[in-house]
Amino acid sequence: MTFETKKLPNGLQMIYVPREHTNSVTVMVFARVGSRYESKEINGASHFIEHLMFKGTERRPTTLDISKELDRYGAEFNAFTGKDGTAYYVKIDAKHGLLAADLLHDMLTHSKFDPAEMDRERGVIVEEINMYEDNPRMHIEDLLEGVLFPKSTLSWNIAGPKEVIRSVSRDALVGYRDAYYVPERMAVAVAGAVSEELKQDLEARFGQINPPAEKRDTEFVPFDVPEKLDEPLALQSKDTEQVQLGIAFHGLSMSDAERPAANVLATILGGSMSSRLFIQVRERRGLCYSINASHQSLDDTGIFTIMSGLEKTRLKEAIGVIWEELQKIIKESVDEEELARAKDYIVGKTVLSLEDSSAEANWYGKLWMYGQKLTTPEERLAEIQAVTAEEVQAMAKKLFQTNHMAASVIGPFDDKEAVRAMFPFAA
Repeated sequence: MTFETKKLPNGLQMIYVPREHTNSVTVMVFARVGSRYESKEINGASHFIEHLMFKGTERRPTTLDISKELDRYGAEFNAFTGKDGTAYYVKIDAKHGLLAADLLHDMLTHSKFDPAEMDRERGVIVEEINMYEDNPRMHIEDLLEGVLFPKSTLSWNIAGPKEVIRSVSRDALVGYRDAYYVPERMAVAVAGAVSEELKQDLEARFGQINPPAEKRDTEFVPFDVPEKLDEPLALQSKDTEQVQLGIAFHGLSMSDAERPAANVLATILGGSMSSRLFIQVRERRGLCYSINASHQSLDDTGIFTIMSGLEKTRLKEAIGVIWEELQKIIKESVDEEELARAKDYIVGKTVLSLEDSSAEANWYGKLWMYGQKLTTPEERLAEIQAVTAEEVQAMAKKLFQTNHMAASVIGPFDDKEAVRAMFPFAA
């Protein structure tokens, strides 16, 4: 896969990922700002702003004016906010690529932030928060991050607390937007049928965004991994039939050269239906319906996570089996056949995902957002293929330390100390 880059005079980064034999194009705009850049007073601002970008511009005054233009051509459009960044995209028939360029530029530079629309959207976001909090499978991750990243903005909910969403002012949101939606913090990634006409149009539009007269953005405070977590357990007592369990360890940052080994380790443990945890916890003992392991890298740290929905009377047994598997991979080297299967799985899933132009745009845009050298999927997969069994075992020893272990549980438990005793936390 080839790509081209161009930095515009105003500092905004353009990334082009052309592909032959396709009739669609994705235009995706990234802003390097997410929830970890916020203060307590505006926690949730990054996500709130994402919502408001779809609520009308001077030329397209309402949400309907925006959506009907794209719906007319069957386009896909959406946005997402994370801890490190925010992105907006339109995937459309390449014949209408200029519409995607015009609309995204209009939304990002001329959104009205109408007070009446803002007040309506407060209710929408509060209900979104309620939806996550009422759904244990969604909420378990928020609880887990809260204890894994103490005293850090990484522990905060991306959507923010409901009281902030209800009260944050328009001036505060507009000020935050104007501080961070600046050319040097933005990139446009375009993938699929990328025409010269579309490139010229995008560069003309986004090249007009003026850098701020005064720098008002600030960088986040990097997470300092503690020697030991003071409170490693989050428990939510809830009358449920199924217990939701999350176990996590501090992982590797995007710039860490050992990251491929962490990804292979996660795949071996819980990446597929033939992974170790799936076989041991679900297939052999029938303790759960779902279980998986994953490794996610952030700008300055990462998170290795094991998530499962369990039979509520057998939580302690399940934790014991999971811990046995973690100790096994620390003590015993992975055999070459299992290692090869894990690598093949990662390669196959990556290839399938990148059949979509929006995934291609996201691939390169995320690398830019994290300040990484832009590398092709082929280069990244070559790094995966180079991972050795010794590196996987060394990574398990590095990550699976009891003093860096956090857990979250949602289920019908009232005694936190009794639940705590089920985990091998550092003494």
